Amino acid sequence: MPILTTPKQRLGTATALAICLTPLPLLAQEPSAEQPQSTVQEQPAEQAQAETQEQPAEQENQAASQDQEQQEQQEEVSAAPPIPLVPGEPTWDSFHGQLNAQKYSPLDQINADNVGELEKVWEIHTGDVSDGSGELPATVWSATPVFANDTLYVGTPFYRLLALNPATGEEKWSYDTQSSLEALTQPVLKNRGVAYWQADDPVEGESCQKIVYMGTMDAQLFALDADSGELCEGFADNGVLNVNQWNDTNDKWPLSLLQPPTVVGDRLILGWAGMDWAYEQAPPGTVFSINARTGEREWEFQALSDEVREQSGTANVWTHMSADEELGLVYLPVSSPSPNFWGGNRTEEVPLATSTTALDIETGEVVWSRQWVHHDIWDYDINAAPTLMDITVDGEEIPALIQATKMGFLFVVNRETGEDVWPIEERPVPGGDGNVEGEVYAPTQPFPTKPAPLLDQSEKPEVWALADAVSFGECSALWEDLDYRGMYTPPTTEGAGTLGYPITAGGVQWGGVAFDPESQTAIVNTSHIVQTLKLYGREAYDSANRASGNESGFASQEGAPYGILLEVALNRFGMPCWEPPFGELVALDMTTGDVKWRRPVGASQQYGFFMPDSWGSPTIGGPAVTAGNIVFIGASMDAKVRAYSLETGDELWSDQVEAPSVSNPAVYEYEGRQYVAFVAGGNTILKEEVGDHIAVYALPE
Repeated sequence: MPILTTPKQRLGTATALAICLTPLPLLAQEPSAEQPQSTVQEQPAEQAQAETQEQPAEQENQAASQDQEQQEQQEEVSAAPPIPLVPGEPTWDSFHGQLNAQKYSPLDQINADNVGELEKVWEIHTGDVSDGSGELPATVWSATPVFANDTLYVGTPFYRLLALNPATGEEKWSYDTQSSLEALTQPVLKNRGVAYWQADDPVEGESCQKIVYMGTMDAQLFALDADSGELCEGFADNGVLNVNQWNDTNDKWPLSLLQPPTVVGDRLILGWAGMDWAYEQAPPGTVFSINARTGEREWEFQALSDEVREQSGTANVWTHMSADEELGLVYLPVSSPSPNFWGGNRTEEVPLATSTTALDIETGEVVWSRQWVHHDIWDYDINAAPTLMDITVDGEEIPALIQATKMGFLFVVNRETGEDVWPIEERPVPGGDGNVEGEVYAPTQPFPTKPAPLLDQSEKPEVWALADAVSFGECSALWEDLDYRGMYTPPTTEGAGTLGYPITAGGVQWGGVAFDPESQTAIVNTSHIVQTLKLYGREAYDSANRASGNESGFASQEGAPYGILLEVALNRFGMPCWEPPFGELVALDMTTGDVKWRRPVGASQQYGFFMPDSWGSPTIGGPAVTAGNIVFIGASMDAKVRAYSLETGDELWSDQVEAPSVSNPAVYEYEGRQYVAFVAGGNTILKEEVGDHIAVYALPE
């Protein structure tokens, strides 16, 4: 069952939010003394009565007048038209296209009949790229281009913000934050783009009525006038907000702002990224609500109790969020506490960690929460914004959301209440082997019944005969030495460790799920990746060969009794030890929860050679879907961008770009012409090839 609290009354149609179940205790952190209180303290009845009696008649009349005025305002707002879940006009002004995270465009100029004619109409190379071979760390560029204000906005891994002509790529303006290019909290330099806001009631002649925002690795949030590229002096400190000023617990590292804020009305909902794999104690994962005009902090949310905050940390939101403005709810994909792979410092329940948690936009209070992993010791961060959708199930119209996960599970719940759409069952899972100091294990975990898991985790994946043969049985020997008793087999110090299928690199990444509201079809790409995870006691870890890369190799978990070694299960020639396909694109009928089609997506690459398409590729990045019955996606190792038929899954078009497009594509219309934009920046998790390429496509004029 979801964790429920009764939300405060909200103006408009949100006041009718039907949370009529008996509320369970609020498990969110109480507001600190320094933050604005989200509730007005009620006075004792006797005191209130006495003060009322002493009040002069004039004051009474004034109060009555104010009450009447407030009531009239509430009635006026309540009568306002509801905010639709799906925008009435084409929009791609956020990381997932829209606040609902559907990544859907109603544009149909490009369709299944003509998509094969797409041509590249412009491209640019930003120059902001590093392969890590020089003085600078490698770059990871997973920014979604944002189309707003008749401009295409994008941020770079060198923390520059570009404003481009959407038809030609010509630069309108650029801004260099002059940020230090140090990988302070990440193995690489990262940027996921920008956020856009505009005033509902712009003041003519005043600047910063339209603002673009971009964060940096060292926790600075820049606010720039969307027309001119000049800093907005009225925002924070002359246009720059130092978010690290609120980093006051386990503050060894800054609160890196790699993901752009989620813009909801006049609020920026802001999460951050850190180093939860490196330290037992890390900053706690505070989410901040920031006034979009001024940069003032309005409320904050904590997923951890005071006690857990001091001895652990994180449970942050390092990816994008989604929101339903009519309901007045913002949906947080919350990560795991620190450190990632040992939980002896947090043996009590931490119910808001590794969850989808719905907050009241006005107050930051928890309305409902669903935890998807109990006592997470696998780094199963909820890493994608839940996709909001209205679906028809057994003849009933349901306001739903679907939460994709690293586990390859898709959880579908009512977005108003957090209740199951299809049953989600608590099932027994394996316990530990008794060799891990201080650890406890959750006896059960949530399993969705529909949709079915995107990959079969019930048994060890089959050894790939080809990889095993060429390595003279190396893969079979590794499989024998790995502990695997089904999904959620805990980390161990014994043998070669634990087989993870999937762990951090598998399942669904931050691209999330796309949704076509017309056919009620969900589209999701998933990786099939086997990793091995072994715990090392501190002495053994200190004497080990501690090489590490991006999301692989050794990680210290300093302060904990154990460091870890996390690797992809490859043979000596770099071939996967498990059977293909290594990645798939899957279409789901959301009226039934059943698979409509699935097919391998992309091609894997090794030693300069591309493997057969039937083997597919691990994927990072997400799809976009259009009313033209087209699915656009990059995401694959072969650095191609593709179009698939929404109806059949057939590949209809592809083109080669500079590096894997590990981002979500953007679909927009400018001066009557439909465009599709891809950022091709690469991610060293997939392959070492990185890029600085933006490629934009359209039909011939």
